[in-house]
Amino acid sequence: MHIHILGICGTFMGGLAALAREAGHKVTGCDANVYPPMSDQLQALGIELIEGFGADQMAFKPDAFVVGNVVTRGNALMEAILDAGAAYTSGPQWLAEQVLPGRHVLAVAGTHGKTTTTSMLAWVLEQAGLQPGFLVGGVPLNFGVSARLGQGKTFVIEADEYDTAFFDKRSKFVHYRPRTAILNNLEHDHADIFPDVGAIETQFHHLVRTVPASGRLVVNARDEALQRVLARGCWSEVQRFGTRKEEPGGLRARGEPHAFDVLRGSLKIARVDWPLLGEHNQLNALAAIAAAEHVGVAPDAAGAALAGFENVRRRLELRGEEAGVKVYDDFAHHPTAMRSTVNGLRRKVGLERILAVFEPRSNTMKLGAMKAQLPWALEEADLSFCLQGNYGWSAQEALAPMGKQALVADTVDKLVAMVVQAARPGDHVLCMSNGGFGGIHGKLLDALKARG
Repeated sequence: MHIHILGICGTFMGGLAALAREAGHKVTGCDANVYPPMSDQLQALGIELIEGFGADQMAFKPDAFVVGNVVTRGNALMEAILDAGAAYTSGPQWLAEQVLPGRHVLAVAGTHGKTTTTSMLAWVLEQAGLQPGFLVGGVPLNFGVSARLGQGKTFVIEADEYDTAFFDKRSKFVHYRPRTAILNNLEHDHADIFPDVGAIETQFHHLVRTVPASGRLVVNARDEALQRVLARGCWSEVQRFGTRKEEPGGLRARGEPHAFDVLRGSLKIARVDWPLLGEHNQLNALAAIAAAEHVGVAPDAAGAALAGFENVRRRLELRGEEAGVKVYDDFAHHPTAMRSTVNGLRRKVGLERILAVFEPRSNTMKLGAMKAQLPWALEEADLSFCLQGNYGWSAQEALAPMGKQALVADTVDKLVAMVVQAARPGDHVLCMSNGGFGGIHGKLLDALKARG
């Protein structure tokens, strides 16, 4: 089969392209911005990439066009596909029809922590000898690739609640039909397509409806929205995690996030000693252990495997150190994720100063839906620096409750100058964005080096 992928350089679609190529299909693709690292990864697989969405790409005459959710009506190639009556489908639908049949699918859903938890679970299954396939919205350092078919029965997938395509407004995850599904947490996000948290809860319940009675739902017991989802109806076994001591059957942690026992009720069933930080990662580990157990991996073996887990790129990733100042990169962009990331670093560095540098570039943040939560998200940082973009709202006003602890600049270069002026030896500069942030990490390190 020859497929031509529209929006191929997105994390999900790029992973799908790699899976299709590994499965022996001919793959070509296009995107508005064909650039490294995804372009390098795809070209190394022998996938031809075209810049832009020109209608002349109809000449490829593929068996099907696979359409990413970045594509809208008015896109020249999409309009040509529609006019020609050519075969097209969405990425999730193609995956569901061509890759997932016959596999035990383990899906990881949630507003936060999907990529990390998916990577943890894939690594646990790998260490157990199950040779899982996986598709992750990032690059797990243990594997070095974001997707592979795997040789075993299991397939681990990051299950995104964002819509499937312009012609299919269901969440991506309803296509995957998992037998094991992690529901990590649920908050209002993607304000460009979901008006409120109730709309997202409805999509999560669509996912719950697809899990068979012999399946397992692994559910964060601390999340009220998820309890509302289950109250709408549940037909599968439920394994809760993050429970209180008096709650029988649930998994909970005893100890610090970097070194803890895993207990079911009062019985110790596993131990995790690893380099990861933050209570959010502790909860992610509990979810991965509970999901792996459903495919036969004993909790103690899963806990031991996590000791070798190396996390994902852009998750509190140390990018370098100059003039005694460490610079980190993190994908956090929702206020809750930002708060968890800052807290994780705070637990590591103690009283040393944290300088939080961020750009509110997600669709939700650009709309200003969560701007009031920014002071709460950043309260454990000593200083905060925000890039003011064309958002339609004032970052200065949103951060006003922080007083002199928050500074705003309208360009990356001005932001770098502010941070370098404020930074001292021993400081930790934490850059948070779901994009490239204008190469700020390298610019900071260069400026700190020049400063000496």
